[in-house]
Amino acid sequence: MIPPGQNADFVFRMEDVLDVYQRPYDPLRPLICMDETSKQLLREIRIPLPVTPGYAARYDAEYVRQGVANLFVFSEPLAGKRQVRVTEHRTQQDWAHVMRELIEETYANAERIVLVMDNLNTHTPASFYATFPPDVAKRLSDRLEIHYTPKHGSWLNIAEIELGILSKQCLDRRIPNRAKLQREVAAWESQRNLSKAKIKWQFNTKDARIKLHQLYPAV
Repeated sequence: MIPPGQNADFVFRMEDVLDVYQRPYDPLRPLICMDETSKQLLREIRIPLPVTPGYAARYDAEYVRQGVANLFVFSEPLAGKRQVRVTEHRTQQDWAHVMRELIEETYANAERIVLVMDNLNTHTPASFYATFPPDVAKRLSDRLEIHYTPKHGSWLNIAEIELGILSKQCLDRRIPNRAKLQREVAAWESQRNLSKAKIKWQFNTKDARIKLHQLYPAV
């Protein structure tokens, strides 16, 4: 729910993101949507029983908590690409390091990266300055064109759709440690990229002004 008095900001950010989604594909200015989530690591106490004729796989109700891992998800919807990075934490430094890899390795040939993400306090160029020397931080910041989704508007982030697919196809089971999680996620990422699976966004600004007209401030 959008708090009273915040409709104008919501509408502005929503239309900004929707307009970005209407841009044609440009390999020199790739559109990247970013999101993150956490995964509880769980170790089995007893070895699960596999599927057998007439019986589903069976797991013991008990398990051992092994901590939490963080996953950064980057989706390039127009190219059918995605990249997932598993980290131990979700600090400014973690975000800064995975972003540096994205900017200087994955998209080293891009003139600028058009980045759509939520406005979590770590998702900001300030994290570069908290992690790297000023010249590196400035270089990284200059490579980004950032568009933030509105507060209470995470559904506008295409990476959230990608994250939902990842959760259903890869994360919906017990995974005991970060190394195993990294292998599972890497296999999922490779398969999705090989098939060039794309997310086709249909909702646009014209639709928003009709279907979400109640969110627009009265003028």
